[in-house]
Amino acid sequence: MLLAHWSLFVGVLLITMVLVSTLLARLPLSSAMIYLALGYALGPGGIAVIAPDPMRHAGTLEAITEVALLISLFATGLKLGVPLRDRSWALPLRLAFPTMALTVALIAAIGVWGLGLSAGAAVLLGGILAPTDPVLASSLQSGHGSRPDRVRFSLAAEGGLNDGSAFPFVLLGMGLIGLHELGGGWRWSVADLLWAPAGGIAIGTALGALIGKLIVRLRTRHHTAVGLNEFLSLGLIASAYGTAQLLMASGFLAVFAAGLALRRVEEQPLAGSVSLDLAPPLAHAPDHASAERATHSHHASATMTHAVLEFSEQLEKLAELAIVLIIGAMLPYATGLAGLWWFVPVLLLLLRPVAVAAGLAGNPVHPHQKAMIGWFGIRGVGSVFYLMYALHHGVSGALAQQLVTLTLITVAASILLHGISAHPAMTWYERRRSKPA
Repeated sequence: MLLAHWSLFVGVLLITMVLVSTLLARLPLSSAMIYLALGYALGPGGIAVIAPDPMRHAGTLEAITEVALLISLFATGLKLGVPLRDRSWALPLRLAFPTMALTVALIAAIGVWGLGLSAGAAVLLGGILAPTDPVLASSLQSGHGSRPDRVRFSLAAEGGLNDGSAFPFVLLGMGLIGLHELGGGWRWSVADLLWAPAGGIAIGTALGALIGKLIVRLRTRHHTAVGLNEFLSLGLIASAYGTAQLLMASGFLAVFAAGLALRRVEEQPLAGSVSLDLAPPLAHAPDHASAERATHSHHASATMTHAVLEFSEQLEKLAELAIVLIIGAMLPYATGLAGLWWFVPVLLLLLRPVAVAAGLAGNPVHPHQKAMIGWFGIRGVGSVFYLMYALHHGVSGALAQQLVTLTLITVAASILLHGISAHPAMTWYERRRSKPA
């Protein structure tokens, strides 16, 4: 296709999504389902105008999916306004770490005994398929503010955390098949399992807080550094990721933590100043009033966070469009596999609920909330990134083809099943939640 053809196609697609967005909200369809079908039609299974062969283009696809994940992780962190000391964080932390690790173990066991994989290959498969997805989970509307719904908040926070917490298990699997240095287990335990997640969270938190406070102070005290919130968003993502990677920490968790920290930058009211919400209505033009809020000591932080979040959410939607189109186009590269017919249902319908139930044992979660969390273990961009990472870093041959098939079919099934069930499941959940205890 020529550039003009691509330009026309993308333009028509974007405008069409604007026109039908209200209709889609009323139907048991998600935007990801539409993108998946369009991607398949554009790929080798359809008119073959794109051919994202995962074996030949693993490096490029790894980079594209990584950028999409970073954008979504930052946006997810910005959306989560629950105070960090709030008890609501206990649930997503248990989902993102012990539950995720248990999911890896369960998938690995199925891989060894059911699919005939080696221990290393099975652990690698577990690391690829265990994390839930922050990009596609955003369709569940996690809810803004300091008191969002518990289920939506937990799913969103889990998706933000477990893309970083899954990486050590991907590296463990690669180490067991000889493609990553484990250092007798010590290097993996200390550097990959302990330092990478903890260092990523610490680095992202520090950068998000420091840069956010600096911008707010410059805007409120000196009326400088105003505007270019898009640059602030992209700059903080790049800085957090780059710093973490250079220090051998998790870039994913650093970017997520940077979004969390930026959201929590507090206002710095000047002595004697009054909030614009308490002052008499201004007679200024709306754009002047908006500029005044951006530099007002009672509103600068909230105005900055809102602008950065708005831009990040738009980027997230574009990233979802691009990545799911690519996933759809890659589906023809999945080949027949003897255990495929039972593996995907077992993973989505059995392993996820079992891991959630075990991981949340002892936590006072209502059964209908646990059922919702157990069902919405959405797989997506994170799994595709880890697949491409493995292929780009040496996995090849029959194992590579097995991983490609299992990952792509699982992700496609998850997009379809969770997309169709999202509206009715959430309606059922809201009905149960509204009933008196």
